[in-house]
Amino acid sequence: MNVLIVIPAYNEEKNIANVVREIRATNPGADILVIDDGSADRTAEMARNEGAKVVSHVLNTGYGGALQTGYRYATANHYDVLVQIDGDGQHDPKFISQMVSLVEEGTADLVIGSRFLEKGTSYKVPFNRRLGMKLFQSIIYLLTRQNISDPTSGYQALSRKVFRFFAKGNVFPSDYPDADVIVLLISLGFKITEIPVVMYENPTGKSMHNGLKPIFYMIKMFLSLYIAKTNTNVRI
Repeated sequence: MNVLIVIPAYNEEKNIANVVREIRATNPGADILVIDDGSADRTAEMARNEGAKVVSHVLNTGYGGALQTGYRYATANHYDVLVQIDGDGQHDPKFISQMVSLVEEGTADLVIGSRFLEKGTSYKVPFNRRLGMKLFQSIIYLLTRQNISDPTSGYQALSRKVFRFFAKGNVFPSDYPDADVIVLLISLGFKITEIPVVMYENPTGKSMHNGLKPIFYMIKMFLSLYIAKTNTNVRI
């Protein structure tokens, strides 16, 4: 199968080259696409120097917007499986092949890499973020009866059916796609599974949920979860 690895990146010139190299070393047969989401630094140049394909946004569209560009690229170029992995080096790429295999064999339409499935994980999450994760984990279970241990993980593998669905309409959030996307996919009958993966803490402490963003995120996510569960007009 044709596999595309999508890396959304914003001002990641210090990390992107190493991320691309590690992916290439562990997954030599896959194509790599970096979505340079309006970076003000040399992210695009560093990625191209490592042989990655690059699509650059003129402006910063947000994490979800960058991913949707990747979904549309994968759809237009007829890929079978898409893997999304962060550009800051927190996701260990050695698990990509396992995630792809689960999609290829039809076990799942979406495979989520979870940092919490393995007991004794050393990954540390600030209390407020871990509380939010637990809250959305509980909500997902209440709405779908499926337990997702890491609903905010951006390390995922998607089947063609899933990324084409996200590419064609307005169902995919432009900012923080998390629990609402999972609820929507389960409600539409897509198969979701998790595997344990290794993630590393960001040494810079940079997060998309800094400042007042967590408050906005919580409000927005509750609204999105309601819409995802009650929307009967969505078509696959």
